[in-house]
Amino acid sequence: MARGGVALQLYTVREDLSKDFRGTLRQVAEIGYPAVEFAGYGGLGPDEIKALCAELGLRAAGTHTGIEALRTDFAKVVNLHHTIGATHVTVPSLPPARYTRDAAGFTQAAKDLEELALQLEGEGLTLAYHNHDFEFFQTDGGYGLDLLYAQAPHLHAELDVYWAAKGGVDPAAYIRKLGARCSLLHVKDRSEAGAFAPVGAGNLDFQSILAAGDAVGTQWFIVEQDRCVEQTALESVRISLDNLRKWGRL
Repeated sequence: MARGGVALQLYTVREDLSKDFRGTLRQVAEIGYPAVEFAGYGGLGPDEIKALCAELGLRAAGTHTGIEALRTDFAKVVNLHHTIGATHVTVPSLPPARYTRDAAGFTQAAKDLEELALQLEGEGLTLAYHNHDFEFFQTDGGYGLDLLYAQAPHLHAELDVYWAAKGGVDPAAYIRKLGARCSLLHVKDRSEAGAFAPVGAGNLDFQSILAAGDAVGTQWFIVEQDRCVEQTALESVRISLDNLRKWGRL
């Protein structure tokens, strides 16, 4: 089985992007990332994003797209993904104003996400959900996240390994539990103090995490760091990529 690719979630370098979108994307490519996951477009349209990625030799691993945008601008979202060549649409979180963080709220979220997943499937796209730690509350059927995936069978996972660990689960074991539906992973590390850290600079067992992703056929291993404190964002993503390269991921 071919290993999945490596990408960067651009939310990590959001402050740099806000000052110079094109220049920051160029720096990401120069660091060595072969692909990116978008979480904003710097005011550029789909054709401009496509041209910029082609110029820099970057692939589009996917996007983070809010559920409201999918509900209200479905055709626009589909056109964007087809234009930039991305196949994965990931909902980054559940808006608490719409979905209560309990079994009832997750049941409603599952219904809505399953409907959108089927619509996107018809357009040749895959819908995934990105977790934090709040989804790991206990219900009769296991965790809230278990309920979501049980009731939305066409929904894929973008498992965030930091947040899964913070939620009290073994990320590698949960990847294997999700199986082939874990088509995306967000990889970030956790310091001894529990803070965000570059991949390989913390205490998560990345050898078991990466092996589990390989075993289930994860398509993209996507570096993300919500906040960068010890280093600048660009320095942090360089460290993550250097460690992934050292482990033979590139």
